[in-house]
Amino acid sequence: MNVKTRLFLILFVTGLAGIISFLLVDLSRIVALVPVSAGVEVPTITPALKILSLIQPTVLLGVATLIGVALAPRVGLSAPLAESLAAGGPVMRVLKPQLVPGILGGFVGAALVLVSAAVFKPYLTAETIERVSQFAKLLPIPTRLLYGGLVEELLLRWGLMTLLVWAAWRLLQRRHSKPTPICFVYGILLSAFVFGLGHLPVAFILLSEPTTAMVLFVILANSAFGIVAGYLYWKFGLESAMIAHVLCHIVLATASAAGAYF
Repeated sequence: MNVKTRLFLILFVTGLAGIISFLLVDLSRIVALVPVSAGVEVPTITPALKILSLIQPTVLLGVATLIGVALAPRVGLSAPLAESLAAGGPVMRVLKPQLVPGILGGFVGAALVLVSAAVFKPYLTAETIERVSQFAKLLPIPTRLLYGGLVEELLLRWGLMTLLVWAAWRLLQRRHSKPTPICFVYGILLSAFVFGLGHLPVAFILLSEPTTAMVLFVILANSAFGIVAGYLYWKFGLESAMIAHVLCHIVLATASAAGAYF
């Protein structure tokens, strides 16, 4: 088994742990939050249905992991810890440079989300705040940390951002031997925006009539964190973005328990 294959398996299995953690979610209670007026047909939640619901994210994870393994080295992006493990190298030596940036990024990202919430909360309806709060309480902490911190970073940074940087380089800067910073800025911003958009479906399902304020909050708050994570991935490596994402969820969960967030 060559190094690239081992790298793929390490990252894929890491993400798979996050996807499997979704089985901890009580889908029946979440489905109960869906308003009847939303026109969504509510299925009966069975163990088989929960397992089937994991197929799509698993396929997307496989595609994103493969894209990153193939293209990240070409554009100068990396997953230092996973790559070292795949090559049989040291662990702590490659992880240490990512710890402090990841921790700082986690606090900065969480602060941006909390500030966004403080700005938009006065414009959200009581129903919106209540439903979002109830939904957040139904997401187990392990799922938030593993799915958000691992799976979303593999999908949005390792897969999508890497692809965007590579595409910008090959389409617009063929004469350059490597992408210039503008390609990375483009990749960070667009992948962050997609990350923000990706959280809208939940809002549309939970709320019969999502308000403009809610849509803007979801997009801007998540995009703000996406920019932080994208910068960390660019400058320090994928694992620093994962550390930041996990820590961000810990801070937000703490803020929720203290009544300072949804």
